[in-house]
Amino acid sequence: MAEEKDLRKAKEAWEQGTLAKVTARFPERKAEFTTLSGMPVERLYTPLDTAELDYERDLGFPGQYPYTRGVQPTMYRGRLWTMRQYAGFGTAEESNERYKYLLEQGQTGLSVAFDLPTQIGYDSDHPLAQGEVGKVGVAIDSLADMETLFAGIPLDKVSTSMTINAPAAVLLAMYIAVAEKQGVPSRKLSGTIQNDILKEYAARGTYIFPPKPSMRLITDIFAYCSQNLPEWNTISISGYHIREAGCTAVQEVAFTLANGIAYVEAAIRAGLNVDSFAPRLSFFFNAQMDLLEEVAKFRAARRLWARIMKERFGAKDPRSMMLRFHTQTAGCALTAQQPDNNIIRVTIQALAAVLGGTQSLHTNSRDEALSLPTEESVRIALRTQQIIAYESGVTNTIDPLAGSYAVESMTNRIEKEAQAYLERIDKLGGAVAAIEQGFIQREIQESAYAYQRAVESGERIVVGVNKFQVENEQPPEIHKVDPEVERRQCAKLNELRANRDNGKVSQVLAELREAAKGDDNLMPYILESVRAYATLGEICGVLREVFGEYQPAVIF
Repeated sequence: MAEEKDLRKAKEAWEQGTLAKVTARFPERKAEFTTLSGMPVERLYTPLDTAELDYERDLGFPGQYPYTRGVQPTMYRGRLWTMRQYAGFGTAEESNERYKYLLEQGQTGLSVAFDLPTQIGYDSDHPLAQGEVGKVGVAIDSLADMETLFAGIPLDKVSTSMTINAPAAVLLAMYIAVAEKQGVPSRKLSGTIQNDILKEYAARGTYIFPPKPSMRLITDIFAYCSQNLPEWNTISISGYHIREAGCTAVQEVAFTLANGIAYVEAAIRAGLNVDSFAPRLSFFFNAQMDLLEEVAKFRAARRLWARIMKERFGAKDPRSMMLRFHTQTAGCALTAQQPDNNIIRVTIQALAAVLGGTQSLHTNSRDEALSLPTEESVRIALRTQQIIAYESGVTNTIDPLAGSYAVESMTNRIEKEAQAYLERIDKLGGAVAAIEQGFIQREIQESAYAYQRAVESGERIVVGVNKFQVENEQPPEIHKVDPEVERRQCAKLNELRANRDNGKVSQVLAELREAAKGDDNLMPYILESVRAYATLGEICGVLREVFGEYQPAVIF
């Protein structure tokens, strides 16, 4: 206490002496400094800001509870993060070529982007799919497309992430069936299915079914994979899209972990033991522009989740308490103006993810505010990760910013404020109830509005957008999807329906319909439907008949 008192006096003397003399002549740039999320940033951080920090309780060692300093004992000294570039466009053939190109360039894992019709469970020839086939990802209508997508890519040697939610069970079944055709048993498959429907209701919108049957599908995947795909991450609980919608760093942590709590509770209600499925839960976060805030966010999320799993759910397996996460750099931070500036933005964001201890990383391409990325842009994005990994030196030591007064203070504050949000959400009845009442949506909307006002007023500078603009800027070369993709995809779909065993398809879909009316695990029925070459739209159509469709409430 005497040392703390002496330091406080010394700081006051500095403020009244050295600092006061300088600021009298050269005032600071503005009266108040804040993080990107609006959290106040102190002029100077000292041991006074971390006086309550207990090293063993709050930090510990890498690979040990509460995992603040990382989930692996050696972190990147042992193995680098998985470099997993999110990719997919047009047809399965075109996307397969892009995946092979990325693997040749040193990518270490695949990440599949699906087009909008696939994301909402429609075949490419459905009226609502018109004009959207292959545009924001690859079109996958059946097992035949999935076979083409992974042709020549050994699934026992490559980890695959699939960004798919409402129809996640169908796409996972297709992946399992492709592996079977390659001779790869499901127990050898590694990867992740996003499978996070709650953030769709709150922030993104690619939902199909109401919450209750959606949660059933998710827990069915948990149960099936715990028995058959032990190396598969059964969900990627996503804060990424919540942040893209405009929330703050604190809200990203709070709302993501609230959704995680809801999934754990649903699985326990379904009869699963927490330690049977929790080790395969994973998370997905955004890396935004405020480097120190982002590093603190990742560390706070890791510590908070460890405490939730241990204290709230009584998890015993250390792996159940580890928050393992994939990171993607912020799409909402990309600008159409001066797109080459995005290379620097992505570098800062990727560095934040690495300093924060991510397990896998996607770096956005410079031209994604304009179109799907070109091959050259994708290569630059991948090279950004590789330069950080092999040239920057930040991978040589674990949690290199630990002990920074600023980072530790921000970590503590983010954890504390996120915990306060979790308590509010608990009082509302949990994440599902909070979404149904519009609480989470309103919080995101208010944060997004505040940020946009700050940009429009010039209070927050975005280089090339509201300052340092360039007149008569020349548009860059952009990647365009061939308009013929939709016609070709629909033709393939018609050919598939003409040549498959339609009697078998009718049989397996009828069995799926009856199972959906009961309480059997639906994964085996979906897998049989996929093997018979029932289409995504047909399978989701059967489930729509039984479960109905979600109708969102209007939130003001």
